[in-house]
Formats: sequence, C-alpha cells, structure tokens
Amino acid sequence: MSDNPTRHLSEASDGIRAFNHAIHATGKDWEEPADVHTALGTLSYLAGMLQQAIEQSTGPVRAVHEQGRLQVNGGGDAETKFDELVAAREEALRAASALTTAVQRMHAATGPMRATPAVEPEGNDSDLSADW
Repeated sequence: MSDNPTRHLSEASDGIRAFNHAIHATGKDWEEPADVHTALGTLSYLAGMLQQAIEQSTGPVRAVHEQGRLQVNGGGDAETKFDELVAAREEALRAASALTTAVQRMHAATGPMRATPAVEPEGNDSDLSADW
C-alpha cells in the first residue's frame, strides 16, 4: 500500500463526510450532550492537526524553489507565484489557528452539559440534528 500523503488527506475527508452524514440519524449514539462533547474533542484534535498539515504541505514546492528549479506553466513568474503561495500559507495557518481555538472553546463549553431524561409522547420523532 502506498504511503502517499495525498491518500491520507483523501481518507480524512472521507471520514469527515461520513461523520456529516451519520449525525443526521438520531439514536443512542447521538442524542446526548456527552456525544457532542466527544465529537468536538475529536474535531478539536483534527483542527489542531490541520495547522501542521498546512505547514508541511508546501515542503516540496519550497525545496524545488530553494534549488532554483521552480517553474510556472505558461512561462509565468515563479517568484511571484511562490510569494503568493507563502502569503496564502500564512493566511491559512492563522485561519487554522483561529478554527482550533474556536472548536476547543466549543468542546470546553459542552464538557459540563448533560440532558435530563426525556419524556416524549409516543410516536413523536424529534429531529435532534435540526438547525438552530
């Protein structure tokens, strides 16, 4: 099996997609604040790892640039494109940091939450995943 880094990103995105679909189903595994707390803990970890992934993902371009071998299709200016990449990378790192902080705060906020036992009339199928 290949250890291509892009394959791992593809698998991670498939996992997020599966999570997004799975939370639409209500049931014993997704009905309590503790369930949300656990999910937010994992999302917090993922958001934190995103910073490292962004930082490391430009390594091959940086190495080729440092070797003086970077070219741009159509004869474009390699220095300009490299500078654009570096600026966008820095912006992405700041955004990833802000995302990590916000998701960590969400995780902390749900820590002390709990639900009282639900008493619903028979036949009432509430949708716990509805938009707020």
